[in-house]
Amino acid sequence: MKILLIGDIVGSVGRTAFAQVATRMKEKGEVDFVVANAENAAGGRGLTPTLADELLAAGADVITLGDHTWDQKELVPWLGANERVIRPLNFAPGCPGRGFVTLDTPWGGVTVVSLVGRVFLQPADCPFRAMDALLDGNEKLGRIRIVDLHAEATSEKIVLGRYLDGRVSCVAGTHTHVQTSDETVLPKGTAYITDLGMTGAKDSAIGRDLESITAKFLTGMPARFKLAKDGVVVEGVVVDIDESCGRARGVKRLRERM
Repeated sequence: MKILLIGDIVGSVGRTAFAQVATRMKEKGEVDFVVANAENAAGGRGLTPTLADELLAAGADVITLGDHTWDQKELVPWLGANERVIRPLNFAPGCPGRGFVTLDTPWGGVTVVSLVGRVFLQPADCPFRAMDALLDGNEKLGRIRIVDLHAEATSEKIVLGRYLDGRVSCVAGTHTHVQTSDETVLPKGTAYITDLGMTGAKDSAIGRDLESITAKFLTGMPARFKLAKDGVVVEGVVVDIDESCGRARGVKRLRERM
């Protein structure tokens, strides 16, 4: 089974680019299942129900979120109604929505988990212990298990990847919008990359207009950051998984300029 994981979708240009690539790759049989991080899809901050439906129709099988989950208030009551849009599992108990989903596919059950890191981000429960609680003795999870760790610190992502090696099929980092070149299959069969990158305008500062960001650095004054529009790319990885055991056979970086 081949699974496409897409890095943070930013704004309308990112949504359009994602739709083009995901649709084409699915139609050509290049991938069987698509996981997309879309927590910046709504103007760079959060996600709305309308945009979630748009991305699901465009080819996403599961949408993951992160630290901007609650930015668009209309999403809050909607989260619990759509199992294919998941927020971080290690948010505090009682938060709306769910932190993982298991979907039936021709290759068996596929479980997708969303996590958020704790280093340099707002407080959250421990992602390591949250995964232990989910994995230990849970017979309803799919054999194929995909984890999106939305985190700032490379160290936190690397350590969690190793911690989950052999227990999940893939650990992919998101959040920094900068694609890393460390994709690998870890010793016990888990595919790993520190950050998938970004789907949006690459001629930018992580998706934002360079002029407004530069002014902020030069003056320190508050500024409204506009979204950039030029140099659009789609970034992520394609993971090849042995569906009989859930172990990864390979992982390949994707960077497609539009």
